Amino acid sequence: KERKAGKLRGSLHGIPIMIKDNIDTADKMHTTAGSLALENHIAAKDAFVVSQLRKSGAIILAKTNLSEWANFRSTRSSSGWSSRGGQTRNPYVINRSPCGSSAGSAVAVSANLCAVAVGTETDGSVVAPASFCGIVGLKPTVGLVSRSGIIPISATQDTAGPMTRTVADAAILLNAMVGVDAADTVTLNAKDKIAKDYTAFLNKDALKGKRIGVEQSFLRGRQEEVVALYQREIDQLKKLGATIVPVELVKETGPLGEAEFQVLLYEFKDGLNKYLSTVKNGVKSMTELIEYNKKHADKVLKYFKQELVEMSNAKGDLKSSEYQQALAKSTSARAIIDRVLKENQLDAIVGTSYGPAHCIDWVNGDQDPGFYFCPPAAMAGYPHITVPMGNIHGLPVGLSFIASGYQEGTIIGLAYAYEQSTKHRTIPRFKRSI
Repeated sequence: KERKAGKLRGSLHGIPIMIKDNIDTADKMHTTAGSLALENHIAAKDAFVVSQLRKSGAIILAKTNLSEWANFRSTRSSSGWSSRGGQTRNPYVINRSPCGSSAGSAVAVSANLCAVAVGTETDGSVVAPASFCGIVGLKPTVGLVSRSGIIPISATQDTAGPMTRTVADAAILLNAMVGVDAADTVTLNAKDKIAKDYTAFLNKDALKGKRIGVEQSFLRGRQEEVVALYQREIDQLKKLGATIVPVELVKETGPLGEAEFQVLLYEFKDGLNKYLSTVKNGVKSMTELIEYNKKHADKVLKYFKQELVEMSNAKGDLKSSEYQQALAKSTSARAIIDRVLKENQLDAIVGTSYGPAHCIDWVNGDQDPGFYFCPPAAMAGYPHITVPMGNIHGLPVGLSFIASGYQEGTIIGLAYAYEQSTKHRTIPRFKRSI
């Protein structure tokens, strides 16, 4: 009615959007992080990013299922499973994993249940499910999008991000999500770095004359079909005018993984306790959450346990020397990425986003398909976009572009040029198995 009357609220006016169920909405929808411990929790106010979306005219149609507590509960979880929502399934082959933790957002977009969706990422939770489900996933620089009103894992690494079927849609959605928020002081760093319009970077010729670093470790991966697909797409980048420069980024950032894990354990305790202290209907602390889960183990812990929550709860506060040392080591990924970019005069670095989806396994948990390129940009808090680059036996595989902080425009342009020349995305057919 508003459109017919000539009233246009913004670029997303009337567009149906779904958002991950760890993002607050002050409406009739619950915000639960997939946990039965919060099944009656309704947020007192919208998350800042939700306010931004509503201002742009978006219709928030539903919350999407996720890996419970954004996949920071157990070492052998099944991605896309939560005690509240059950198992999310991959729309290409439904006995395959959708990956996580933004599983529901990825599947909703891939299966055309909405126009676009919002996910969140700490390490791979936007990019990995986007890759598994054959869509575009954009993890912005940490601080470009406010985290206030989002159930946290890590203040250092958390961010919300667009999950869409095209790069153009990701740029449009990002426009509506960004903004400086006094309640999330990290966004103050982005004040002069937010582009006026991310769609201005959509250029089919964006790869011409660019220097692109290519992560070499994925050319030595154990799945030869993924290696062949990756090599084919590297050749495609050359055809589009890019100069290819071999790099070994993963070799340098890989040893930082244990430090990153310690950072997440400490920050999860700090951030979750602060969030839960504001909850009216539900557990009020991490300790209460652990006890709730034990009391309702038949529903909550029947497939895998909560050892990550327990490890986190045993940690001290953020003044701990262990935490401070781990934080310095983990965030050194920024200097590593910046050095690799500078020394090689690169515009961006590419790699496989992840391998093809493994089967859902509630007994043993997730398998690692390899070819995982999320940690470097995650630890650095730098932007990362994945675009479909083909499939293996009908299972999508994504190609990733990463760059330095606030270079969203650069990687959006490069990803768009690649996407438009290849158009590898296929429509999911909901096969029962392969």
